[in-house]
Amino acid sequence: MSKVKLTNNQYGKAENRLMRVYRDSERHEIRDLNVTSQLWGDFETAHTEGNNEHVVATDTQKNTIFAKAKEVGVTSPEQFLLTLAEHYTSNFDWVTGGRWAAEEFGWDRINDHNHSFYKSAPEVRTSVLTRDGDKDTLISGFYGLTVLKTTESGFVGYPKDKYTTLPETEDRILATDIATRWLYNTTDLDFEGVYRKVKEIILDSFTDHYSHALQHTLYQMGEKVIEQVPEIDEIRFSCPNKHHFLYDIERFGLENPNEVFIVADRPYGLIEATFTRDDVEENKEAWNGISGFC
Repeated sequence: MSKVKLTNNQYGKAENRLMRVYRDSERHEIRDLNVTSQLWGDFETAHTEGNNEHVVATDTQKNTIFAKAKEVGVTSPEQFLLTLAEHYTSNFDWVTGGRWAAEEFGWDRINDHNHSFYKSAPEVRTSVLTRDGDKDTLISGFYGLTVLKTTESGFVGYPKDKYTTLPETEDRILATDIATRWLYNTTDLDFEGVYRKVKEIILDSFTDHYSHALQHTLYQMGEKVIEQVPEIDEIRFSCPNKHHFLYDIERFGLENPNEVFIVADRPYGLIEATFTRDDVEENKEAWNGISGFC
């Protein structure tokens, strides 16, 4: 008798680069996605016996992604992932769920041209849908949104020991690459509208206060998203502190009143935080497989 048993498993086709072009009029529209499909279900004998009767080929999953882009279109990454989940769980009895993920890359028109575009969005939009039986868990967000303010930030009052060399400052550059994901409490919503609203809240929150530390600023962002977007129960951030240090030009007889900095790309502080509604338990299980977030 084998001393090994199969536990968690999933499989599928990863990183399918899809562009959907809408040519319904002279003014074209595009959606540019990177889509991954992974299935859960009764696949035990494929592992233990080499029996592939339940194995929906990864090539079939790839083809389905591109076919569905034509059949149902892409109005948002979230909508598209829900379409894929419904297809597999409705058409294959032994598929009980899965994990579907998408990244979206933003484009804008060149001089308002009807069919010419440039890659414009500074951030990459993300979405991950897991379906387990009749339960859907949907996490959306973005990464790579670089923000900076040249004042209204400081760092003082921290403990000091014999290894501390960092001087206190009440006026510094604060910069970070925002990576954030949020957990929806429903899938019945305007995904495009909510995404734009969350991004706007986060950017406004970065600017509207004196920041005592990056931790302080992340709290402002998370608090306002939770307060203003009822469809979201939880939001997480993972943000590096992109250090800008005053460069010593006084040795050249020049003053440097917070004007000339050296930008240090590494090492960097890494600040991560989770914010939830005060009446909702943190859903740690939902974040399984979401790397880079505490």
